[in-house]
Order: sequence, then C-alpha cells, then structure tokens
Amino acid sequence: MTTVSEFVIQRIREWGVSRVFGYPGDGIGEFDGALGSAERDGEGLDYIRPTHEEICALMATAHAKFTGEVGVCVATSSPGAFHLLNGLYDAKMDNQPVVAIVGQQGLASFGTAWLQESNLERVFSDVAMYVHTIVSPEQAQAVVDIAFRTAIINRQPTVVILPHDVQAMKMPTLGLENWVSRSSAVASSTSVVGPTAELQKAADIINSGERVTLLVGAGADAASTEVLELARRAGAGIVTALRGKQVVSSEVPFHTQQLGLLGSLPSLHQMQRCDTLVMIGTNYPYGQFMPKTGQARGIQIDLRAEQLGLRYPTEVNLWGDAKATLTALLPLIEQTSELSWQETVSGEMRDWESEMEAQAMAVYADGANPRRVIHELNARLPDNAIVTADAGTTADWYGHHIRLRGQMKGDLSGRLATMLASMPYAVAAKFAYPERPVICTIGDGAFQMLGMNELITVKKYLTRWSNKQFIVVVLHNNDLEQVSWEMRTEDGNPVWSTSQDVESVDYAGWAELLGFRGIRVTKDEEIADAWDAAFAHPGVTLIDACVSKNVPPLPAHITREFATNVAKALLAGDPSGVGVMRDSARALATEGVERVKSALHLRRDGDD
Repeated sequence: MTTVSEFVIQRIREWGVSRVFGYPGDGIGEFDGALGSAERDGEGLDYIRPTHEEICALMATAHAKFTGEVGVCVATSSPGAFHLLNGLYDAKMDNQPVVAIVGQQGLASFGTAWLQESNLERVFSDVAMYVHTIVSPEQAQAVVDIAFRTAIINRQPTVVILPHDVQAMKMPTLGLENWVSRSSAVASSTSVVGPTAELQKAADIINSGERVTLLVGAGADAASTEVLELARRAGAGIVTALRGKQVVSSEVPFHTQQLGLLGSLPSLHQMQRCDTLVMIGTNYPYGQFMPKTGQARGIQIDLRAEQLGLRYPTEVNLWGDAKATLTALLPLIEQTSELSWQETVSGEMRDWESEMEAQAMAVYADGANPRRVIHELNARLPDNAIVTADAGTTADWYGHHIRLRGQMKGDLSGRLATMLASMPYAVAAKFAYPERPVICTIGDGAFQMLGMNELITVKKYLTRWSNKQFIVVVLHNNDLEQVSWEMRTEDGNPVWSTSQDVESVDYAGWAELLGFRGIRVTKDEEIADAWDAAFAHPGVTLIDACVSKNVPPLPAHITREFATNVAKALLAGDPSGVGVMRDSARALATEGVERVKSALHLRRDGDD
C-alpha cells in the first residue's frame, strides 16, 4: 500500500505535471520525504527549490503563463503558506491555473494554538477558488482532483492542505463506501462556444462597422491566427493589452501595441475614433482610455463569464474560449474591401515608432537613458527570446520599446503588478524552455526585493540548461522611480526621499561574486556594446545600467491633471525638481506635433 503523500505525488503526475516549485519545512516533511523517495525511484517530480516560498508561487504562475500547463507550488504550514500568498494572488488576478500543496500541523492540533498551526482554509479563502484540507485518506483522491479540475476550468489558483499525520497515512483502495467519492484525473474541456444566434449578432455588428478595433489580451494567446484573420476580413486595427503583447506580432503593421499609460498614441486614437470595439480575452481595466459611451458598438469574448460586459457597455457578450469562438465566428464575417481605417492605423504606428526611437536617443545629464537600454535590447532580441518585465518603469519601457516577433514570448505580473516578479518569471521561463535565451528587465528596487537572491537559484541550476544564456538588466537609479512619478502625477506631492531612495549596490559585482559576467554601464554610448557583449556570452550576464531617475514615463496623451499635479509637486519642493523639469522638457522636445498639441491642451476634440 502507498501513503497519502505517495498517492498525491502520483496523482499530480497523472494530471500532466512534471515540475513543482517548492520550499521544505516540518509541516510538509512527510510529503517532501515521499518526493525524495520517488525521485530516487525515477518516478518523482522535478522539484525546483528557489530561495523563498513567494518565489515558488510566482514561478508556478509564470510556468502556467509560459506553458499553458498547471503550475504547482509546495510549501510548509503557516509561515511557508503565508509566503505563497502574493504569488497566488498573481495567479488569481491574471487568471492562471495554479495548485498549491500546503502542509499543516497534525489533525489533533487544529484550533489549539499549536506551534505553526493556523486556520489555513480561512487564510486562503479569498485567493483560492477551491481550498480544502484532506482530513482522511479516503478523501485525498477527490480533493486533489477537484483542485486540479477547478484550476484548469476556471483558470484560478486552488489550494490542497495536507496535515502532517495525514501525509503518512496509508492510502486505501477506494470502493463503494458511503461518503467516498471515486474521482478521475481528467479535466473538462474549455473549448466553449456561444450559441449560433449570438455569434450571428456579433458578426452583424462587425460587418456593419467601418472602423473596427480589436482589443486583444492574454486570454487570446492560443488564437493568434484567428485574431489576425478577423482583422484581415474586417479591415480592423489591433490594440493589445500589456500581457497580450505576444499574441500579435509587432511585424503586423496595424498592431499599435498597448493602450493607456504604458501605451501608444495610435492605440489611443483607435479608441477615440473606432465605431466598433471587439474585446478578445482581456479584462483591460482602465476605462478612461476606452471609447466614450455610445461611440462604439461593443462585443466581448471571454472564458471568464463574470468579466463579460464589465469594462464597456457591450451589446454582445460571447462566453467562451477565444480560439474556439473566433473559429466559429470567422465564417460569418464578410471580407471588406475598404482598408482606409487599417491603413490610417498603420501610418500612425510608423510615426509612433519614429517617436519612440527619438525618445530612446535623447541624452540626459544624470545617467544613461533607460529607454535606450530597452530600445537597444529590442534591436538585438533573437527570434526565440523570452523577455520578462517587472512592475514599475521597466513595465513602461517594456510596453513602449519591446516589440515581440517571431517565436518570442514575453510576460509580467499584470493586474497585481507586484514588484520582483520579473526574476522568478525569467527563471521559470528558463526551466520551461532551457534551449532559449531569457532576458529579465528589472529595476534596482525590485532587484533588491528578493530578485538578487534568485541569481543564487540560477547558479544552483545552471548546468541543467542546454542554452545557458540568461541576461539580467538592472535599471540602477537609486530610486523607486515609478512610485516617485506616481506621487507627482497622481497626487501632486513632492517625492519623499525617506521612502523612495534605494541604497546603491554594485550589482555587476554581485553577479561576478557568483561567478557570472557583470557589465557596468554609465553612459548612453556604452549601452549597445554592453548588449552585444551579453548576447555574445554563452552564460549568465548582468548589466548594471546606471540610468537617470528623472526620465518621465510620459503617457500617450498628457492630461491637464497630469501636468497640473507635476507642477504642484515641483513647486512644493520636489528634491529632484531641477532634474525633473530639465529631463521632462527634453523628453517633450522629442515628441511629434500631435503630442506637443496634446501636452498643451490644444486638441480640438476637447479631451483634457
């Protein structure tokens, strides 16, 4: 007979999972012991142990994002369990199937204030769509199967709690006993398509539109071909949400990249001028950048039914998988011969790319231009590269300057936008695709927040990767820059150095201490050579890029509120006021006529 732990390990394998991300502890000790025995017998799971449980959960989420498989993380009772929460919220908010296996103290300790005993079901009740404690061996099969099935169908995290004593109990053969469920390790199909009548309504709206725009998110990741065919037939422009960047190649001329604070002016113009909006696999949250109510007829396609019709007053909501729904919809779409809208979108995007290059080539007085760091990276990306970005201004530069094409992949923490995720995302991507080059872009604040630790994980596992090229670029400006700009632009407050300053560290030296290559960049003219050296090196490289903290992450359209709040912050004694004014003026000087008009509030449409 096998133990409950041995059964759970085998069941995880039956669900198609071969790799788990874990951190040990006494509360999960018997399960860890069974993992070790299975590994010795050649029937175990690939157990990856990073430096922190939060990293485990973020890696599991990234694994799900990059592979489409279920991500699994393992941790001990209370302290380890609590550390998982941030990564599990990342999975919840970005709709990823993740299963957490969490230890617990013995059954007799429940509710008795025992060491490391806490009400874990209550702790996980908000983040997990399904959370349950296995209190008897007969229950184990059904609980594990429900957790995996729920995660897959609903694309949400779930949690299985294993008390220490239950982990070692013998697993019986399940029979016809009352109360016992004999379940299956088989997921339900998620290839869901709406009714034919609703598909026809959607087709009629698209066919009658003259300026159709597709807003595409990560939920359409498996439907790139269908999205492009819909755009071709409808003469549509395409805007992608930040996590949907990889769905549509940047080589598509009418793909105007992102929308909003991290987006492009052509994307904003599409939203301001389209008469038909089709949202595909996205829960894009920033309503202020969407069409005005009544301007555009709306259609939404999403597998998460509760998100349908949430962000824009749509006429047709198609509950279903993006690929299956578009496959059913396409035969109903008429081929248009009118391509003036698409051509206008393409022309504006060419102008925008010129502006982005000009912004990247601007020279600043107090450090290299961070835009140029990412712009030069983009010019050198191999066709099979994987790029991760962190929260903060690295996400701005990723949105503005990275153009995914070929077989490239890219991702980041989306709706949660948690700091430090870029490093565990990059390491998880390397495990999933050991033959590909992986590039992590991260700020110095995020790198100090556990990111530095993960270079230790890279050192530990480096020999397992067939292509050992792993590049980290740290945007080193000694400032929590995104929050500094948010203090100015959102609240009109001067930067508070006490909270915002980041202690300077020799990041290149840290990489060299671990046996990796470190490159320090202090001037714009050194950036291209640094990237050439990094891509020529067959191992791990860290580029310590000393960049200006005053380069403004300018939105596509500068609102009156944005400009007024920055002015208030500077007048209130912002410690970087002189640099901010000088570098903002330099950034504005590179903009095209349309952008200058926008900044000066001379737009004829009256938008503020």
